[in-house]
Amino acid sequence: MTNENPPAQDDDLPEQLRIRREKRASLLERGIEPYPVAVPRTKSLKEVREKYTGLEIDVATGDVESLTGRIIFKRDTGKLCFATLREGDGTELQAMLSLDKVGQDQLDAWKSDIDLGDMVSVTGEIITSKRGELSILANSWALASKSLRPLPNDHKPMSEETRVRMRYVDLIVRPEARAAARMRPAVMRSLRETFTNQSFIEVETPMLQVMHGGAAARPFKTFSNAYDMDLYMRIAPELFLKRCVVGGMERVFEINRNFRNEGADSSHSPEFAMVESYMAYGDWRSIADVTRELIQNAAMAVAGSHVVTHHDGRQANLGGTWKEISLYDAISEGVGEQITALTSIDDLKKVATKLGMKIDPKWVTGKLAEEIFEHVAQDKLIEPTFVMGYPVDTSPLVRGHREIPGVVEKWDLYVDGFELATGYSELIDPVIQRERLIEQSQLGAKGDLEAMQVDEDFLRAMEFGAPPMGGMGMGVDRLLMALTGLGIRETILFPLVKPEAD
Repeated sequence: MTNENPPAQDDDLPEQLRIRREKRASLLERGIEPYPVAVPRTKSLKEVREKYTGLEIDVATGDVESLTGRIIFKRDTGKLCFATLREGDGTELQAMLSLDKVGQDQLDAWKSDIDLGDMVSVTGEIITSKRGELSILANSWALASKSLRPLPNDHKPMSEETRVRMRYVDLIVRPEARAAARMRPAVMRSLRETFTNQSFIEVETPMLQVMHGGAAARPFKTFSNAYDMDLYMRIAPELFLKRCVVGGMERVFEINRNFRNEGADSSHSPEFAMVESYMAYGDWRSIADVTRELIQNAAMAVAGSHVVTHHDGRQANLGGTWKEISLYDAISEGVGEQITALTSIDDLKKVATKLGMKIDPKWVTGKLAEEIFEHVAQDKLIEPTFVMGYPVDTSPLVRGHREIPGVVEKWDLYVDGFELATGYSELIDPVIQRERLIEQSQLGAKGDLEAMQVDEDFLRAMEFGAPPMGGMGMGVDRLLMALTGLGIRETILFPLVKPEAD
C-alpha cells in the first residue's frame, strides 16, 4: 500500500534522525552506553503514585527511589529542569533536575543529550513541588535507551493508517490505544472464568489442517515440506471440537486464531481471534444463554456494568435478556412481501433485483436470502438481537428446525449492526451429515471457494455417536468492538497491512 497520507512529522524526519544519531555517536565517544544492559529501578511509577496519594504541597518525604520512564515532556531552564516520565501503562510522574543536586556536568548533559522519547532512569527523593505535583528530585540520572526518531506531537497527530501500521508508536502516545490493548486480556480472562464456572474444559486444536471445514469461508493454503503435502490454515475449530465431544469431553471451548482468505473491512480481518464452544445435551437455546452470559460478564469485567461506554461517548446497554427476531420475518418486513425458506431462488432474484443488489450466480437459494437480509435489515440491528432460523443449504453442520421446513436451528447475534456470534443445535446424525458434506463438495466442484470438503475422519468420529449438543462461535475482536465501538483494526493489536511502498 502506498502511503497516501504520510504523517506530517515526516517532513522534518531526516534532520531529526541526523541530529539524534550524532548524539548517539557523541555518547559512545565519551564512553557512555546509549543502550545499557541495565539501569537502576526500585519502583514503578504506578507504585510511587499509589504510595504517595494525597501528599501535601512542598513536602520532602526523605524516601529515595530509582524510577524509569519515557520522556514525553521536557522543559530546560537555567538551574532547574523539568520532565514528565511515562511508563507503559500510561502512568506519569514529574522529574526535577536541579543544579545543586546533580551538578553542572550532569545538568548540561541532560540538556544536550536527552530528547523527547528517550527512556531514562532517575534516582532521587520523592517530593511534592511548590505546586503540589508529585515528583522525583534527582540526585543522579542515566540514559536507558536513546530514541532515534521523534514522537508525533499533539499538533500533528498520526493518521489512522499510520496508527495501525506503527502500533508501537500509537501505544506510546495515545491513551485510547493503551486502553484497548489492555482490555483484551481482561476480556480473555473473563471468558475463561465464565466457561470454567460452567464446567467447560479449554482445549487446543490444530491450526494446520489436512482439509478445511467448520465454516463457509475461503481458506489460506500452504505446503508442508516434511509431509510433502498441501495443508490449510484453520478457518474454524468446529470439527475438532466436536471430535472432543464424541470422546466424552462434554463441554469444551477454545480461544483460537482463525484465518480466512477473504475481504478486509471495518468488521473483517484475514486473521482473527474467535472463541468457540460445544455443550453436550444443550441446543441453540441453552448455548444462547451461555453466549449472553459470556458477553455480559465481559462487560462487567471491563466497565463494571452491563452498560458500556464507547470511545465516542455513546453508551450501549448489553444487559437484560435480548430481543429475538426471525430471519425470514425480518426479510419479509424489509422487502414488503412474504418470504420463507421455501421461496424459490427465482422469486428471490426478483426481490434482489428490485433492491438493486448484485447477484453472484454461484449463490444458492439460502445464500441469496441471507444477502437480502443483510441488505435490508442488518444495519438496523443496533441493540443485541438474536436473529433466529437460517436456511438449511447454508448451514451444513446444523440440525434441521423442529417445526419449520427448510430452516435449521441456527441464530446469529447482532450488535451495533454487525454479527457478533452464531449458535446452533448441532447436527449429530452422521448419515445426514455425510449427505450435507457431499452437497458442499459438489458446490466446491462448481467453483464455490467457500464450500466445505468431505472430511472422512470427522464423519467416522460422528459414527461412533455424538450426544445432542449446542455450539457457538464468537469473534473476540468483534466482542471488543461491541464493548468499545471501535473498528476491528483498532481492536486487533497488529492487524495485517500491506508493506509500505519503497
